[in-house]
Amino acid sequence: MILIADGGSTKSSWGLINPPNAPVFFSTEGYNPYFVDTAGIIASLNEQLPASLDRTSISQVYYYGAGCSVSEKVQIVERAMQAVFKKATVFVSHDLLAAARALLGKQAGFAAILGTGTNTCFYDGTKVAHNIDSLGYFLGDEGSGSYIGKRVLRDFMRGYLPEEMHKNFVSSFGLTNEAIFDHLYNKPLPNRFLASFSKFVHEFKHLSYSQEIIKEGFQTFFTNLVCHYPEYQKYTFNCIGSVGYNYKEILIQVCSENHMQVGKIVRAPIDDLVYYHTHLM
Repeated sequence: MILIADGGSTKSSWGLINPPNAPVFFSTEGYNPYFVDTAGIIASLNEQLPASLDRTSISQVYYYGAGCSVSEKVQIVERAMQAVFKKATVFVSHDLLAAARALLGKQAGFAAILGTGTNTCFYDGTKVAHNIDSLGYFLGDEGSGSYIGKRVLRDFMRGYLPEEMHKNFVSSFGLTNEAIFDHLYNKPLPNRFLASFSKFVHEFKHLSYSQEIIKEGFQTFFTNLVCHYPEYQKYTFNCIGSVGYNYKEILIQVCSENHMQVGKIVRAPIDDLVYYHTHLM
């Protein structure tokens, strides 16, 4: 049996391939090695993997994860997967490769992630051939859930939110400025905390404020990342991630304004990843 995973910073989606049976899908939390160590991943998997999953029958694990772009971070995840799936051969790579394989298969092109974080690349049909570093939630990740959440929190703390949103924010979260600072500077997974407020924006997507900050985030994503790829306008824009998918009408508009045709915009790659591993590898 082969186990495929698309691991974001917030959520990991898994697909179990066991022919001739249909694939089985399930989810756990996300395991970004910049925010969680090997022991933490093992503990989480032991708690969240389905009880019905026979771990000793897994022969191969392909884990594509956020933060898995350098060998030191890859090893954190590899050690965890090997400890949990003791008889499996483990392959760990970046979630950007998962996005490219899911969106483009074996065709060359442009692929992006717009979820909790952001990433982009040119893909040559086999590997990521060119990538401009998104720099993470602290310095970059333009257009992502954490980027949008940061804007919302800043506007709340400064009293800039529209009245309707401000009242709802107070009643829904009960956060003071001091509590927000505590979450960001003293508690684990600040990127996930920030990104959680992009869902709050979605509840008010009818407001011009929400539409403006989403569009500004996507335009900054283009300005600082996409537009720096050579001859990017020759390629279609292909994207995975909940933020890109939930606001795809605005994203399509921004693509058009930057003279880039739209290809595929999907919420999550796991279905297409399973197809890639069963039909294209």
